[in-house]
Amino acid sequence: MTLSSLTALSPLDGRYADKLEPLRDYFSEFGLIRNRVRVEIEWLKALAGEPALAEIGPFSDATVVELESIVAGFTVADAAAIKSIEAVTNHDVKAMEYWLKERLVANAEAMAATEFIHFACTSEDINNVSHGLMLGEAREKVLLPVQDLLVERFRELAHVLAELPMLARTHGQPATPTTLGKEMANICARLARARKHIAGVSLTAKWNGAVGNYNAALSAYPAFDWEGFNRRFIESFGLEFNPYTIQIEPHDATAELFDAIARFNTMLLDADRDLWQYISLGYFKQRMKAGEIGSSTMPHKVNPIDFENSEGNLGLANALLRHLAEKLPISRMQRDLTDSTVLRNMGVAIGYAVLAYDSSLRGLAKLEADEQRLLGDLDACWEILAEPVQTVMRRYGVANPYEQLKELTRGKGITREGLHAFINNLAIPDAEKQRLLQMTPATYLGLAAELAKRI
Repeated sequence: MTLSSLTALSPLDGRYADKLEPLRDYFSEFGLIRNRVRVEIEWLKALAGEPALAEIGPFSDATVVELESIVAGFTVADAAAIKSIEAVTNHDVKAMEYWLKERLVANAEAMAATEFIHFACTSEDINNVSHGLMLGEAREKVLLPVQDLLVERFRELAHVLAELPMLARTHGQPATPTTLGKEMANICARLARARKHIAGVSLTAKWNGAVGNYNAALSAYPAFDWEGFNRRFIESFGLEFNPYTIQIEPHDATAELFDAIARFNTMLLDADRDLWQYISLGYFKQRMKAGEIGSSTMPHKVNPIDFENSEGNLGLANALLRHLAEKLPISRMQRDLTDSTVLRNMGVAIGYAVLAYDSSLRGLAKLEADEQRLLGDLDACWEILAEPVQTVMRRYGVANPYEQLKELTRGKGITREGLHAFINNLAIPDAEKQRLLQMTPATYLGLAAELAKRI
């Protein structure tokens, strides 16, 4: 069967392929192989530029340009050629090393140093840096920008809806009023904080040989400061050098990043469910799209499918992210290969997250607040003013204020007239009576509007 969007095993490469195109450059096998080539070439350049390693370089400007052009011009055909070699070697990194040697065969200067392409390296030296680059670049160019769009959209809603009163619900029951904008501000604040943690994770990498002790490097150049040299090499990629490792970099920072993304996702999933509920209550209407159908049998339906799709894909993303975060830091003694196959699914986990973000953004773009519905719900719940009335009664020493309001309102509600009659009989200052009598469910908002505008 020919591979196409219809025959792809994963919906990320099928139904949703167009939405996730930006991730292919980072998390496809092509992206991994290209980064391996980049890392190997940078290592060769670094060695050739070190005067203490006289047998390697220095390289002429022309050779440096040719080496850099291999990375800049790396193509899918080049990656396929490396895969052809891998079919023989059954080793992906060694296949890339052999391909580089073939690629440089016409450059005598480079060929004289080709045995230093993978000098004193284990495959994990190449791979862990490549994975760090993939994650770091995808975070900066894809993940954070779309998360920023979500934060800004919730901020916009917070500001626009800052003063629109809304009946809050705790335990699903009518509760102290808020504003619709304040609830959007709550989401904005949570996501912004989670986004900050994602951006702040320092991705680590190692470059220290077979079991982390520079054994091979020191066997060839015993007087050279390999730890300092390799630290500078890792830091040249914008990664944090990890000096203490087994054969593999332990992936603790990668796990930290995946945990941070999962926390962001959990907050967004919470928002998706609340927005779904607000739509169900009629607090939000959804702008209709011409030609769109909500149900195959019920023509009236306008379903909150974007938030439902987002919720489902966030669940898939977090299942993978949490498995990655729990599995990757674990390796038997100095090395096993369980991380290798798992790491190939980084793009799948982040792909489901990005897909979810796209769905949430589409849903948010359709929302329109229904002011009349919001005010109608508030006007039907005068019992929520039992809270301010009993609180004012406490201030002025009225006996059993909570118990009096509980008897008046709990489980049975109260009308505006009934509440006003109760207030008029209170032994409190007249000015306080008038203030309570002027209060309505739609005006008992505390600092909600101010907080929403401040976000």
